[in-house]
Amino acid sequence: MKKNVMKKGLNTICTHEGELNDEQFKGAVSPLYMSTSYAFEDVEVKRYPRYFNTPNQVALSQKIAALEHTQAAMIFGSGMAAVSTSLLAFLKAGDHVVLQKTLYGGTYNFVNEEFSKYGIAYSFTNGLEPEDFESKIKENTKVIFVETPSNPLLTITDLEAVAKIAKKHGLVSMIDNTFASPVNQNPADFGIDVIIHSATKYMGGHSDICAGAVASTEEHMDRIFQLAKNLGGSLSDYTVWLLERSIKTMGIRVKAQNNNAQHMAEYLEAHSEIDKVYYPGLPNHPGHELAKSQMHGFGGMLSFELNSKYDASLFQKALQLIKPSMSLAGVESTVLSPAQTSHALIGPEERMNQGISDGLIRFSVGIEEPEDLIADIEQALTKVRDGKIGLKV
Repeated sequence: MKKNVMKKGLNTICTHEGELNDEQFKGAVSPLYMSTSYAFEDVEVKRYPRYFNTPNQVALSQKIAALEHTQAAMIFGSGMAAVSTSLLAFLKAGDHVVLQKTLYGGTYNFVNEEFSKYGIAYSFTNGLEPEDFESKIKENTKVIFVETPSNPLLTITDLEAVAKIAKKHGLVSMIDNTFASPVNQNPADFGIDVIIHSATKYMGGHSDICAGAVASTEEHMDRIFQLAKNLGGSLSDYTVWLLERSIKTMGIRVKAQNNNAQHMAEYLEAHSEIDKVYYPGLPNHPGHELAKSQMHGFGGMLSFELNSKYDASLFQKALQLIKPSMSLAGVESTVLSPAQTSHALIGPEERMNQGISDGLIRFSVGIEEPEDLIADIEQALTKVRDGKIGLKV
């Protein structure tokens, strides 16, 4: 962890903040320190990978803190390591947490499967309005956890309102900021305390890194660190180095994905074979105005439902350019069925309660030309329609 004391432009931060100087050979990129063993005598810092303080870990944490406008940050082995460690750092037996109704399936499953073992109580909101959060607060509530835009329906939660409620009741506010990325949203500017990312997604951006990140104040990050060093969810320095390299282009990549997603959302919304499109950049999205007020861009993620006569699975198999794939936010466009993947563990009844139909398709828009993505969708629809494959009779 290292304090962020400078503010620069987005792409400048992505490229230069937190980089390590190659003092020996004057290379243009950060050197990679692969050692897992460092000196302990006559040194200022006793370094060890599990303590999140190797040279590459510290440097990348500084970059992420600068991107999220916070004092400090840490890198984890996965997004779920970041989520679970952050929550457990502020919760103990007898405590209670309020969570947003619509969350990533892994987070929802973690809470449902694990919290009872620790004696931690929890409540999911009935909606996304400020009163939905405040009404769930109890005397033993310690944390409010939100995700906006949410996975996979792209719901929008009022960050400033949640932060005010948390401060009013002396609670810690947390957000999963993965879908937005630091390019599109900086929750700390609205008073949110702890910002969490699956760095596998937009920070990595190339579908070849698994990592997580947390950013907050020095005080909060120290509390998270005290638990993290015991749980052991650190990241190898080679992957840290790869992630630092990937973040250098994050601003450029995400802005291109924003533009493409807006284009694709408008195309899908106007399509006669598409029943519904979920994207905060569309004026008819219920969270459109709120998203405009707290986001710099609407993001590269959207979801849509085909006309009910189509089989969503067979449509995805008919795609040639867009890949049916488990994760998201790579430079390549991908689709998946949340009911079969990201939200499979929460069960059909709860999925329907959240509005996640079996036919819902989550679309992670890449950096390809939109015209090529449209052509691929059209050929897939034609293939299914003309071949009478996937049509319900």
